[in-house]
Amino acid sequence: MKKFEIWLANLDPAYGTEPGKIRPVIVVQANALNSTNHPSTLILPITSKLKPGAFPLRIRIGKSETKLIEESDIVIDQIRAIDNKRLVTKIDELPIQYHDMIDKALKYVLEIWE
Repeated sequence: MKKFEIWLANLDPAYGTEPGKIRPVIVVQANALNSTNHPSTLILPITSKLKPGAFPLRIRIGKSETKLIEESDIVIDQIRAIDNKRLVTKIDELPIQYHDMIDKALKYVLEIWE
């Protein structure tokens, strides 16, 4: 897998406010780590339950921009590590115009200031 790919992942069991079920996710782990056969991967879940104007906690993906079947939000504040066995299949690659937005939103949520 590579950074900014969209994968279908099984996030069950979920606890509390964690997104669960089988859903698309964005790989946000650095490719240097992805190429080492690391047993887990940092991901951001994707939801079709939209919340308007929620940047930087959510980033909207248009329906026509990926192979996702609905307009969706990337849920930035739900970053998590999952075991690679939870990754089911690759769906698509996130268009390049979203890469910088995700990086900036993650820096904001994690308070990583340059």
